[in-house]
Amino acid sequence: MNPISKRMIRAWTQVGMRYLPFADAATEDVPLSRLLRLSLIQVSVAMSVVLLIGTLNRVMIVELGVPASLVGIMVSLPLLFAPFRAIIGFRSDNHQSELGWKRVPFIYRGTMVQFGGLAIMPFALLVLSGGGNAGALPAWVGQLAAGLSFLLVGAGLHTTQTVGLALATDLTPEELQPKVVGLMYVMLLFGTITSAIVFGALLADFNPGRLVQVIQGAAVLTLVLNAIATWKQEARGGHARRGQVARVEPSFIDSWARFTAGNQAIPRLIALGLGTMAFTMEDILLEPYGGQILKLAVGQTTMLTATLAVGGLMGFGLASHVLSKGADPFRLASQGALAGLPAFALVIASAPLDSPGLFALGTWLIGFGAGLFSHGTLTATMNLAPPNQAGLALGAWGAVQASAAGVAIALGGIIRDVVDHHAPANNLGPAAGYHAVYGLEIILLFATLAAMWPLLRRNGITAPPFQGHLSADLRPIPQGEEK
Repeated sequence: MNPISKRMIRAWTQVGMRYLPFADAATEDVPLSRLLRLSLIQVSVAMSVVLLIGTLNRVMIVELGVPASLVGIMVSLPLLFAPFRAIIGFRSDNHQSELGWKRVPFIYRGTMVQFGGLAIMPFALLVLSGGGNAGALPAWVGQLAAGLSFLLVGAGLHTTQTVGLALATDLTPEELQPKVVGLMYVMLLFGTITSAIVFGALLADFNPGRLVQVIQGAAVLTLVLNAIATWKQEARGGHARRGQVARVEPSFIDSWARFTAGNQAIPRLIALGLGTMAFTMEDILLEPYGGQILKLAVGQTTMLTATLAVGGLMGFGLASHVLSKGADPFRLASQGALAGLPAFALVIASAPLDSPGLFALGTWLIGFGAGLFSHGTLTATMNLAPPNQAGLALGAWGAVQASAAGVAIALGGIIRDVVDHHAPANNLGPAAGYHAVYGLEIILLFATLAAMWPLLRRNGITAPPFQGHLSADLRPIPQGEEK
């Protein structure tokens, strides 16, 4: 190799470690390329989430004429499986398959369930809306089929995401596990942005046939991405032989009791639930709001999902930088809730002012505040996790967040329909139902700030700085607490 090439490689290596996100999360045994390949599971999850929350809700409400309350219930069905995330992570910790794998069997099952839900979803939606010859079928057939498809997708993506994160932590040293978890969540946001852009372009000229192609293409891509992600990631260990005495593992109930016993775990989870509801109640309403009130096309409203994800990514990045310098994660989460107040005010103001620009700015600010809030609460959860329970803590955080989001999404659609039906005619017109939901979210943000106040007064919860840059610097368990 000539001297010029050597200098270029040396310079690129230095630039990479300094500026590439999460370059310091890699090790010699697990290079960054392997971590990025594993993060394709997060991309497949993001693809399904964008379809459910970003694209299909607008298509069902505006193009297919499905009531928003029914859409809200349908979109929230995948989150019914969310409370089981902690159990899934706990079971995968102790699972022993005949092939010597712990995590891969769970990822495989979750992938197949997710694929099945996406495969039948477009036809179920057409039956639900009465399109084509589906009008001859009873209404309950479409509702049952659509509900089943949404439930299958939710069960699959929650399984693959939870166990994929657990596998990522298995592959890396304990001191780097928080950084790897952060990398996976950032890749989730990147997947959200990319999926929103692609789906927006593919559905710019909407028709039922194109909808079927897009959703079934996403089903096939889910299989491909997850297969690539898990290929040769988990080493095959020994499995329990017949007659061999297995090592006694603690039960889930005992582990959960230990997790909730100290460090104000329940108040933290309550604050997380309130904040999540405040930031997600509008999820199925933003795109219909843009289409119905501001007269935006399908491609334009789908781009709002990308705008929301960009805001979340920037909030996540800023939170990583601030927390790496020892900031209080609860204070950061509170600042995220504060950012949500002007965000929803801008979204409300965009209707009377007929300003898509204000709407886009408010959407971006919602994502930014949610990114600060999510990273702050996730960091606090990891910081205060009991010894050797980081996986359970991560599962509990995800379970509460997803469950609260499911309740909020369902309520958002129902409240919008109820207010539209009963509100008197006024200058707001069809915007009244949307504004009622956005106003309730502002109230929930104030409730979140009130719930966070006692947590802000606690001492000794800040994270020490890491040597890194844009990364989710979640504090590992101190050396003295490992045993």
